[in-house]
Formats: sequence, structure tokens, C-alpha cells
Amino acid sequence: MTETHGAARPGLSIDHTTIDDIRVVTLRGEIDHTVTSELTEALLSHGSVTRPRTVMDLSGVTFMDSSGINVLIAAHQALGDAQGWLRMAGAQDSVLRVLQLVGLDQVIGCHPTVERALAP
Repeated sequence: MTETHGAARPGLSIDHTTIDDIRVVTLRGEIDHTVTSELTEALLSHGSVTRPRTVMDLSGVTFMDSSGINVLIAAHQALGDAQGWLRMAGAQDSVLRVLQLVGLDQVIGCHPTVERALAP
């Protein structure tokens, strides 16, 4: 079953889809300090799901600063504490470079496509 809910923000759009009980959060735009609250809410609003699994589609993200890195680390820890996980997919070269520089791609699964991130 697939459900889609969208939230438009200046500089960042956030869409939610559920595929096989895995939330896919699709982001488009820039991730900086002005959108950290919305991004945190989008990644952590898993409601009553007992094992929250989330794939974050970064294919539409053109910029990410340290604020985004901090949100990803916090979401990874929170989802792990809830017996779930966070995976990243489709990061453009500029965003992937930031993830690699800080080593986050070694902590949070980083996949070339959403389909690969959804695979067991």
C-alpha cells in the first residue's frame, strides 16, 4: 500500500510515501539550519509503528550543511533505539561528498537508489 503526504517548505519539500511498511521520505531542495525542525519531524514522526523503518530519498537534495548531518545522526540514533533503521538513497555527488567527508555513509546505509535501499 502506498500513501503520500506532502509538506512544502521554503527551500525544501518533503513527501512521505509508505512502501511495504517502510516509510520513504523524499526530499527536494536544500537542507540547512532553516529546515532542521521540519526535517527532524519528517524523519521521526513514525507514530505508533513498533519497528520504524525509513528510507530517505536524497536524489532531489542539492545542498546539505552540518545542520542536516546533525539531524541525520539524531534520526539514526532515535530510529535504532526504537528497533528500526534509517537508510539514505540517491544522494547527488555534492551531498554524497559531504556524507563521505564526515563518514556518515559508513554509519547510515547509503544506497544508489530507493529500490536498493528498500531491499532486505
